Amino acid sequence: MWNLFDDHDRKLILDRISRLPASANRHWGKMTPAQALTHLAIAIENAAGEGKQAQGLLGKIVTPLILWKVTDDKPFSHNAPTDPSFVVSDERDFEKEKARLVAAIGRLSAGGLRRVEKSVHPFFGRLTADQWGRLAYKHLDHHLRQFGG
Repeated sequence: MWNLFDDHDRKLILDRISRLPASANRHWGKMTPAQALTHLAIAIENAAGEGKQAQGLLGKIVTPLILWKVTDDKPFSHNAPTDPSFVVSDERDFEKEKARLVAAIGRLSAGGLRRVEKSVHPFFGRLTADQWGRLAYKHLDHHLRQFGG
């Protein structure tokens, strides 16, 4: 099972991010590569305790039914719904957002497992460190694959 808290898995993701070009063509969805990097940075910052820290009512109802699927080893489906707090629709600077994402991943991993368990996902709520690590890796993988990375 892939996990962003695993040193090997994190290195693989960081290598894929470093190889992603600003000109990458998307295979699905509406975001540009720069918007996707921003979207991912917001999500990682949230996991590190730097973003929105409240779970919505719908998430409280639905999470017990779907959390196993979100953290399993199968890739996310294309065009999956996005929490409104993670939506990015304005233009962004690709290199700046790439650096922001890499820095956020660094802060998340440096913060350790205890820090992440204090964070609240806006849809899924409180997660274990293992669930955060799986979800973060899977989310990063999803958007890197979206752009062929």
